[in-house]
Amino acid sequence: MVLDSAGIGEMPDAAAWGDSGSDTIGHVVAAERPRLPSLRKLGLGNIHPMAFLPPVPDPEGAFGKAAIYSNGKDTTVGHWEMTGLVTPMPFPTYPNGFPDRILIPFQRAIGRNVLGNKAASGTEIIRELGGEHVRTGKPILYTSADSVFQVAAHEEVIPLEELYRICLVARQLLDGPDRVGRVIARPFVGEPGSFKRTGNRKDFAIPPPDKTLLDHLKNAGLATIGVGKIPSIFDFVGISEHLEAHDNSQSIDQTIRALGGAPEGLIFANLVDFDMLWGHRRDSRGYAQALESLDRRIPEIQRAMQRDDCLMITADHGCDPTYPGSDHTREYVPILAYSKGLVGGVNLGIRSTLADMGQTIAENFGLHLSFGTSFLKDLV
Repeated sequence: MVLDSAGIGEMPDAAAWGDSGSDTIGHVVAAERPRLPSLRKLGLGNIHPMAFLPPVPDPEGAFGKAAIYSNGKDTTVGHWEMTGLVTPMPFPTYPNGFPDRILIPFQRAIGRNVLGNKAASGTEIIRELGGEHVRTGKPILYTSADSVFQVAAHEEVIPLEELYRICLVARQLLDGPDRVGRVIARPFVGEPGSFKRTGNRKDFAIPPPDKTLLDHLKNAGLATIGVGKIPSIFDFVGISEHLEAHDNSQSIDQTIRALGGAPEGLIFANLVDFDMLWGHRRDSRGYAQALESLDRRIPEIQRAMQRDDCLMITADHGCDPTYPGSDHTREYVPILAYSKGLVGGVNLGIRSTLADMGQTIAENFGLHLSFGTSFLKDLV
């Protein structure tokens, strides 16, 4: 279960990324003092010192943190590395909007000019430009701290299939040094002043360049169930089943549902709200409330688990809401591992790569990845 953006302290190279002093969870806890009894029992407060979240003497779970080995700090880089795939070069980002070498061919190919073309929050840019879009029919183009090319359109102005076609055109154009991680269709509905994004988002991602943990599990006949945006991050490669979810609550619901009847294998879930709603918007109170909502549901997840199920909670990068700007932050990610049948209270230390989690899962099923060091022996 990936808490999207829930980093836990600056990495040694954070200054080179402009992220010195960042600590997403630590700063949220210090600023808002959320009540997190379940996460604390699992060992969250034991990972590193945090004001108002003291360690417990005997955590129920194993605890530690992992560095991002790859050259990046975004969703694709983090999730790919978890599954054993290192990204040596960061995906391109466009904090000042897309240059003419991209914009002009794109507009020519779709037969329309665009609005926006800047880095922005999705809800904010729809609020700002939605009315003009409805009047002119011009799609709204924007990006973010991630390597993404996002196109927003009102479903009654540009029908979904046309919006998807526009995004597919972009996906085919964006190659070479401009090969962004994802092209995303962002449809919305409503009237000026009350626009609302719909659940018809569609991602056009690049496939992983090599086999991941998901491929190895699926090829071994094991389930690889992707919850929420997980399948799109991997361009659906290695995914045996997709459980749709559009927010944290739905992702947790789908995870619990999968635990009730899933075959042997992996349930891979992403809780997107931490990043999308609270991190990028620099809303530490909203972030804290989202942590509290998750915390209240952890006992429900635990009750749904069988004795030989293992819950692993982590993140893909940081996005410190107390930090200046709206970019992701280069941080360690937490690791909390819990099972009714495994040893608790184990300090996993500082792992050199997120791939250690994937290697641990692989070893559990008698498989092996080309990168990462398993900590399975420390759990049993």
